Amino acid sequence: MSTLSTSTNILSQDPVAVAERIAARFSSARKALRGVILGDNDVVDLALITLLSAGHGLIVGVPGLAKTKLVETLGIVLGLETKRVQFTPDLMPADITGSEVLEESAEGRRSFRFIKGPVFTSLLMADEINRASPRTQSALLQAMQEHHVTVSGNRYDLPTPFHVFATQNPIEQEGTYPLPEAQLDRFLMQIDVAYPDAKTEKDILIQTTRGETHQASAILTTDELIAAQNFVRMMPIGDSVVDAILALVRAARPESGEADCAEHISWGPGPRAGQALMLTTRARALLQGRLAPSQDDVAALALPILKHRMALTYRARAEGITIDDLIKRLVKRFV
Repeated sequence: MSTLSTSTNILSQDPVAVAERIAARFSSARKALRGVILGDNDVVDLALITLLSAGHGLIVGVPGLAKTKLVETLGIVLGLETKRVQFTPDLMPADITGSEVLEESAEGRRSFRFIKGPVFTSLLMADEINRASPRTQSALLQAMQEHHVTVSGNRYDLPTPFHVFATQNPIEQEGTYPLPEAQLDRFLMQIDVAYPDAKTEKDILIQTTRGETHQASAILTTDELIAAQNFVRMMPIGDSVVDAILALVRAARPESGEADCAEHISWGPGPRAGQALMLTTRARALLQGRLAPSQDDVAALALPILKHRMALTYRARAEGITIDDLIKRLVKRFV
């Protein structure tokens, strides 16, 4: 199978042919991922869509559902340098970004040298991110949005591409620190990992307890991923899809939504949510071999894009209303 064009000459090629090659390459990547990650195929697809959109992902699920394995396998299959940070209450910002150390030369001259932290990688796995203090969590804010860090007043650029996949357990809240809204908004989407069904769980029990387990291999290169990400931004998107995205995002806010829904919302998504839908709908279409997104893509991605960017009022929670139910209601009405 031919490789993708590099990002420097992709503009000069037939977009239909490029789209077909990207879809074929990512179809191979999806197959490789599904050979290792058994269970909900939507989780694999959402992770690939996140990377195709050049974004960051927040993976939420109870322990033991292969969240860590998913990120590790993503790095292998997509040819990305991967580093992992286990977030704990005593983790410091310098443990992520790096720090300056004072060194003395043979001539007795002293100078500071910057030692890069694990954030200097293409795919950073922030494991159990909500177990670190807010101060440490904030060390990722600049990196995730601006792709550089500032240490002692000096700027240090991160590699390209740069992605953060963070895992978070929805239980065992003692000893955890909820992520602030500003950091949640940095994540392109929230990927929920549910319990497997009975058949899948049986396959997991059998395959993971054998002497040999299936190992993934590299399918794409970093340059190919960058080329695909650049192509996603070039894809056309119809006015009807843009209007559906705008209507959905604005309806999810207490200030501009319709009364019967807005009364349940404490705070809603900002423009970054609309930007995320613009990118991810293109990426989903491309992953399925289509050159332009449709309103079906908006409906399919509304939940993972919006749910971590919204909060319910106390009254709504008391009445048993959930974010998922509210978003599904908005999708039926506006998409």
